[in-house]
Amino acid sequence: MGWGNIFRRRVKVFSLAVLIYLDYKALQKRDKFMKSKEKSEMLWKRAHERNAQRVRNLMIQSEGLWVKLGQYLSTRADVLPSAYISLLKQLQDSLPPRPLQEVCHTIERELRKSMKELFLDFDENSLATASIAQVHRATLIDGRKVVVKVQHEDIKRIILEDLKDAKSIVDWIAWAEPQYNFNPMIDEWCKEAPKELDFNHEAENTRTVSKNLGCANKYDSDKPINQVDVLIPEVIQSTEKVLILEYMDGIRLNDLESLEACGVNKQKVVEEITRAYAHQIYVDGFFNGDPHPGNFLVSKEPPHHPVLLDFGLTKKISSSMKQSLAKMFLASAEGDHVALLSSFAEMGLKLRLDLPEQAMDVTSVFFRASTPANEAAEFVKSLDERRTRNMKVLQEKMNLSQKEVKRFNPIDAFPGDMVIFSRVVNLLRGLSSTLDVRIVYQDIMRPFAESVLQEKIARGPSSSAQWIYDTPVHSDVEAKLRQILVELGNKDKILGIQVCAYKDGEVIIDTAAGVLGRYDPRPVQPDSLFPVFSVTKGIAAGMLHWLVDNGKLNLDESIANIWPEFGTNGKNLIKVHHVLNHTAGLQNALANLREEHPLLMTDWDECLKRIAMSAPETEPGQVQLYHYLSFGWLCGGIIEHASGKKFQEILEEAIVRPLNIEGELYIGIPPGVESRLAALTVDKDDFSKISKIGSLSVLPSTFQPENISQLATTLPALFNMLNVRRAIIPAANGHCSARALARYYAALVDRGLVPPPHSSLSTPLLGSHPHIPKFSSEITSKTQNGKKSKAVSSASKKRENGYEQKTKQSKYSKDRGGGRESNSDGYTRIAIDSSGSSGISNTSSPDESLVSTNDSRKNNVTKIFNNPRIHDEFMGMGEYSNLVLPDGKFGLGFRRLGSSDGSFTGFGHSGMGGSTGFCDIENRFAIAVTLNKMSFGTVTSKIIQFVCSELNVPSPDEFSGVATGEESSIARPLIN
Repeated sequence: MGWGNIFRRRVKVFSLAVLIYLDYKALQKRDKFMKSKEKSEMLWKRAHERNAQRVRNLMIQSEGLWVKLGQYLSTRADVLPSAYISLLKQLQDSLPPRPLQEVCHTIERELRKSMKELFLDFDENSLATASIAQVHRATLIDGRKVVVKVQHEDIKRIILEDLKDAKSIVDWIAWAEPQYNFNPMIDEWCKEAPKELDFNHEAENTRTVSKNLGCANKYDSDKPINQVDVLIPEVIQSTEKVLILEYMDGIRLNDLESLEACGVNKQKVVEEITRAYAHQIYVDGFFNGDPHPGNFLVSKEPPHHPVLLDFGLTKKISSSMKQSLAKMFLASAEGDHVALLSSFAEMGLKLRLDLPEQAMDVTSVFFRASTPANEAAEFVKSLDERRTRNMKVLQEKMNLSQKEVKRFNPIDAFPGDMVIFSRVVNLLRGLSSTLDVRIVYQDIMRPFAESVLQEKIARGPSSSAQWIYDTPVHSDVEAKLRQILVELGNKDKILGIQVCAYKDGEVIIDTAAGVLGRYDPRPVQPDSLFPVFSVTKGIAAGMLHWLVDNGKLNLDESIANIWPEFGTNGKNLIKVHHVLNHTAGLQNALANLREEHPLLMTDWDECLKRIAMSAPETEPGQVQLYHYLSFGWLCGGIIEHASGKKFQEILEEAIVRPLNIEGELYIGIPPGVESRLAALTVDKDDFSKISKIGSLSVLPSTFQPENISQLATTLPALFNMLNVRRAIIPAANGHCSARALARYYAALVDRGLVPPPHSSLSTPLLGSHPHIPKFSSEITSKTQNGKKSKAVSSASKKRENGYEQKTKQSKYSKDRGGGRESNSDGYTRIAIDSSGSSGISNTSSPDESLVSTNDSRKNNVTKIFNNPRIHDEFMGMGEYSNLVLPDGKFGLGFRRLGSSDGSFTGFGHSGMGGSTGFCDIENRFAIAVTLNKMSFGTVTSKIIQFVCSELNVPSPDEFSGVATGEESSIARPLIN
């Protein structure tokens, strides 16, 4: 084909594209003024028929790439008008054949033998003619029945030129109609399509897929679970342009009459094809990217096996991509927003916006059950309505005009591997619509997606050398500890864990092991973030003490003086120290949230309002009962009203920045850190021990063992939810790494002295993550590609802090100074959790009496507390002993840890499930354990006792006995 022919071909293609575009645009404008619905539908039907005919004629004339495009479109009965489907499906295998002389010439040139030397018989009539090649039946010299696939002359040049034309058309469509930007798809196609032109490549692909699917044993009835029941022809011989395959007699999948005549169960056939593709994608990571009806046969003899053909366009994906796709599928099936956003980050799919609900909506549509052809029109209408609804949300969130929102692309980066994967899923859906069957992909594909994740997780440390994350060993104690962790992992007591310890101001342990979740086989790393439940109370208490240390608060101050709304219903006598000592009498406040609506706890303003209106059950200072839920909102309300700032600002100012633990300690995570989150699960055997415990006097009536037993089964699902993880619940939903938590207690054990920089042996370095991940968000205009529109620039400035709260400051808190106005829309941009600046912008002038710092080293902050008797303050001892209930388990905000002789040796706080952080004052020892397989403390106790024994440090009495499961010790609640 000369350049003149290529030019004329190009002119035809572009002329038709413009003609069809103008035809539909004119009808679209005319339709706005039409009053008759019947007339409107008739005009649209005629337009579809007219343009479908134009498209089909051009594709038949042009052949090459355009035929492949037509084959793809012909399978999309779920989204395309029926006129296109009925005409374009003719392209699947009924193109005009090339001359026999051309075919024979190619065979003889490629195989270097004459036709007589190769074949006893060669059928002159082609079985099928497709875009790249045509197929003939033949009999080899040795008598074997085969099919011979012969590439068209000069097709390579045509395909490559067609790809350029297709790319130009897609660019033009994206310019004219920005909501239809198919550039990622055409870019991936340009990369993959040329591979189809080498039949040696196809032959190797065919062998690989056949082996992966176990097709060598074609009729083996004892295939393992998740194996599939399909057939693939054997490869006999191949060259670049000729492929000889075993002949399999079958019925074309689009020959509906023959399928019906042979009694083929279409539902079963399509389900088995879907299973075969699920196996290729999730188990093998190597899949055929072109499942259109022309590439399938059904064997004529019962039980009518599907026959898979044509492996020219085959995609290989990495193990990590395979796991990410499986995780995305399961996240969609379970409605798990955290796992969904995490899977996006892992596969390189980057969003410009934090709209998790819309992301879940789009993904759920993608994995939806297939729609039979007779329901396609209604479904397309519902898709359009859903898209309009999501665009409206986007428009309102970003304050964009209708024109601007059309030009906004919420996807910042789309991985190439996803393009072929998306094509396959859509082709399979189109296949089921063509055969008029309904396929529930979430049921069929789920076992394969689960297997790829659970297989790696189930192996555990015994068969995974990387189960302990590869970081240098800091001490002999750490080396021995790792062996203990391996033993516990082999007993299925650990899913994922971090342990970090300081001795005399130096890091002696910093180990991460296991995996991030039951469906997340990625390794736990030193910077992974674990939900630590009530460990968070020790952080909230530290923030209160920091305000006391800086003169913003008095421990003996009535809360009503700081927070006027709190002084109702007999609470005017409750003081700050009563809250810290769990003697405020509000131990059951807000406990009814569990029954009323658990997600109410994510509403910060509402919970503060309810705490302010609650009534005490006992007189302040008389009874110490664990304020398991109310403690957090009591502390939070005091912190915000005393400082005039928001809770998370004080968290950063008092703890995160001075200790240089940015990005590894949160109470309410920001968007952008989802890929580092550990997911919770439960050790059911360990929690069954709770049934042995009777009522405990130290716990409130709504938090007795029987309540805890119920909670243990529901908490993982609740606290794995994205909106709960993002909420401020200072009693329960802190997220941190063990090394950040250990550094906090290492500072507390030294009376607030900031430890030296964390060990450089641990990577990534502690504090290297931006605390509030950020990235730019752009709208591409027609004339200025890549520049920000005014609307987006404005929105970006308004939301520069991607970590906003909707908390309203009371008049009183504003009078105390330092208040900030919150952003009314609460909208944030999704972020990239990598390098970048951190910190929350503060519109108010900082109070000079408060320590204000962006980095402890830059600002020479060496201590976060100045009180030389801060330990007595934490534990309620010495001059602070009159502020606590004598002999109580709690000091002022921390659990007092005692030794066997009855003396208090340190302080800390544990959380439900086993995470803990504490320090031993006399021995300058601090340790933190974070884990995601919630237990009754058995694992944590074994670790604590072992490390203390090795260091010759007394093990706190609270951790003794629990490690062995002694019934008498189970009642010592690590559950706090």
